Amino acid sequence: MPSQLAVDDISVAFGGHRALDSVALNAERGQVTGLIGPNGAGKSTLFDVISGLRKPLSGNVSLNGRDVTRAGPARRARHGLARTFQRLELFGRLSVRDNLRVAAELGPERRHAGHIADEILARLGIEHLADTTADSLSTGMGRLVEVARALAVRPSLILLDEPAAGQDVQETELFAGLLRTLAADGTAVLLVEHDMELVMSVCDTVYVLDLGRIIAAGPPGVIRRDETVLAAYLGKS
Repeated sequence: MPSQLAVDDISVAFGGHRALDSVALNAERGQVTGLIGPNGAGKSTLFDVISGLRKPLSGNVSLNGRDVTRAGPARRARHGLARTFQRLELFGRLSVRDNLRVAAELGPERRHAGHIADEILARLGIEHLADTTADSLSTGMGRLVEVARALAVRPSLILLDEPAAGQDVQETELFAGLLRTLAADGTAVLLVEHDMELVMSVCDTVYVLDLGRIIAAGPPGVIRRDETVLAAYLGKS
């Protein structure tokens, strides 16, 4: 069975700068895959390539065995990809429930958008926020709602770009439980996150990106002890 996401030999250049250099990684169904690295390592650029917002200089992107390298974001979404961004991008004047409804109406079950919204609110335990306007939420809770909105399109692969930023301890614990639930339900999750405690506790595999290249990959226990990672990412020698 093919990986839900397969990235092979992806390179991206900005002028004379090689932002990504022959990057390869996989994200499997039923697993949380972490992508970590220093600021400027190329993580968001890679997410842009995977989601179809940026064309690579070379390499291929496949979703469930289908080559989508030349496909735009809409086609990739139809193949089950959803994404959140570093910058919180909710519809501020809409209620939480309506934010989810808008997304669900773009998905494969648009006729049941209201039911999907209510189902996800219950699944995440945030039914009490259904009628709250998005611009009145805390940053941490807003990020959780943004993930909920991504789930409303019924993705088989979800890319999460620093979703725990701004969350307090309780919100992060809730979010960690959500990631485990998504994986248990068969979703492939690719997570970019600076909260190392969260990454190491929920990820099955971690890739480390530095200066546009993958410098290490493996289970969290191996990554914690990798001397190259400690030097490049954690600032230790």
